[in-house]
Amino acid sequence: MTGRPRLAIHFFLTMMIAMLSFACVSDKVSSPAAVGPTPPVSAVSAATAEQQKSTDFNGDKAFAHVKAQVEFGPRPAGSAALDKTRDYILKELKSYGLKTTVDEFTPVTPKGRIKMKNIVAELPGESSGVIIISSHYDTKEYKQFKFLGANDGGSSTGALLEIARVMASEKNKRKFTYQFVFFDGEEAFCPGWDDCLDGKDNTYGSRHMVDRIQSEGRVDNIKAMILLDMIGDKDLVIAKESSSSSWLVEAIWSSARKAGYGQYFPSRDQYITDDHIPFLEAGIPAVDLIDFDYEDQGESFWHTKNDTLDKISPKSLKIVGDVVLISITTIYAVIKLEVLIIHAGKI
Repeated sequence: MTGRPRLAIHFFLTMMIAMLSFACVSDKVSSPAAVGPTPPVSAVSAATAEQQKSTDFNGDKAFAHVKAQVEFGPRPAGSAALDKTRDYILKELKSYGLKTTVDEFTPVTPKGRIKMKNIVAELPGESSGVIIISSHYDTKEYKQFKFLGANDGGSSTGALLEIARVMASEKNKRKFTYQFVFFDGEEAFCPGWDDCLDGKDNTYGSRHMVDRIQSEGRVDNIKAMILLDMIGDKDLVIAKESSSSSWLVEAIWSSARKAGYGQYFPSRDQYITDDHIPFLEAGIPAVDLIDFDYEDQGESFWHTKNDTLDKISPKSLKIVGDVVLISITTIYAVIKLEVLIIHAGKI
C-alpha cells in the first residue's frame, strides 16, 4: 500500500499511540509453558501493564565499545582503521550468536571509487517483517586534524552493539526479525555535508542498502527503521527530527516519557539529513535519534578535533539504549494495529 491510504493510516496511528498502554503486546513469542491466546491490538482493549522503566542495557559496556573505536584512530571509509573497526564489530556480533553479513559495494565518490562495506547482523523472528536498528560506523576524513569521532560515529555504534547483545540474549523469540545494521560511508568526502556539485556525497551505505531492498522487492517487509547518530553527549538533548515518520517519533518519545527520560527527549523539532532519508524516500517508516546540539557554551564539537571520548558518557548511552529497547513493544503494537486496519478495510 502506498500513497494517501498509507499516509492516512500513519496519521491515524500517530493519534492512537497516546491511547495505547505501551505494553499492550510484546514482540516476543511465548515459551511453550506459557502458550495462550494473543489479545487483539486495539486502543480500546489494550492491556494496562506498567511501562518498563529500564532494561539490561549496560552503559559501561557501550562506552567500552566507543573507547575501542576511538583507539583505532580516525576511521574514514576505505581506511585501515575502519577495517579494524569492522573486524571488532563483527567479532562482537558473532560472540552474541548473531548471523552476520558483510555487504560490499564500490560507489563513485569525489575521491574516485572506494570500497565500502555495510555490516548486517540478524536476529530471526517468526515472520518476514523486519525492523532495522542502525548506525553509521565511519568517521569524517580531515587532513588538518585528527578527527576521532567519539560521538559522531562512535557513540551510536557502541550503543547499537549493546542493543544487539541485549536482544540476542533474550530467551523468547520475537515475532519480527530484527536487523542491526552498521552503515559505511555516511560521511561526505567533500568539506561540507553535501557541497559537491557533481552528485550526492554522503549516506553511501544507507542508499546502497535501500537500492538493494528495492531491487529485491522487499520494501513492504521493512516495517520500521530506527537510526542512532551522535547519542553520547554528556548533555543529552534529542529533539524530534522533523522528517522522521510521525508515528515512530511519537512511539519513541512516549516511551521515553513513560520510562522517566522525558527531559532528554523534548518536543521541539529539528531537521537533519541522515541515513534515514533514503528509507523515507523509499516509503519505509524511519526515525532519526540524534543530538545535534553537541556543544559547550556555543562551541560546537561536531566535525572538530574536540569530538573526543571525554565529551560522552555511559549514562547518555544507557538512556538512549533503554528508550530504544522499551519502545520496541510500542512499535510492534502499532505495526500490528496497522495490519489489522488494512485487513479490515477501515481506511
